[in-house]
Amino acid sequence: MAEGDEDLPRDAKIVKSLLKSMGVEEYEPRVIHQFLEVWYRYVVDVLTDAQVYSEHAGKTTIDCDDIKLAVQSKVNSSFSQPPAREVLLELAKNRNKIPLPKSISAPGIPLPPEQDTLISPNYQLSIPKKQSAQEAEEMEEDEESTELSASQEQATDLPQQTPQRVSFPLAKRTK
Repeated sequence: MAEGDEDLPRDAKIVKSLLKSMGVEEYEPRVIHQFLEVWYRYVVDVLTDAQVYSEHAGKTTIDCDDIKLAVQSKVNSSFSQPPAREVLLELAKNRNKIPLPKSISAPGIPLPPEQDTLISPNYQLSIPKKQSAQEAEEMEEDEESTELSASQEQATDLPQQTPQRVSFPLAKRTK
């Protein structure tokens, strides 16, 4: 026995020898305790089911047949058997009869349409038309004349607040 095996319980020594027989040389010490917990839980579940089967049969004690039945029910409910090879081959044959859809996309990663992406702009810019310097001056004169008439009307009427509009002609840049 290796060092530290003397103080291990008998079940822990069995788990350790099982791991060694399977070729597992290195593992954390808590692995043995985890295997023991699973093992004990499984045994308790099987014996509880065997007791239920024994009581259902009207027996006072659990016998070998009750335990076999409990183990068989655990195996049937816990572990599922894969389908037979022939069944899988038949399913694959039927599935492979349907051809795959033809891909008509260009090389690369297919992307959704532009309107469905989150990176597409969700706003529109309204760029004013460029005005010549003469048109800009005419616009300013029109605005000044309307402001004068508006201020005269305000003097006769109750004072009203009108929004003021400011515009600056943009000079052409020289490079």
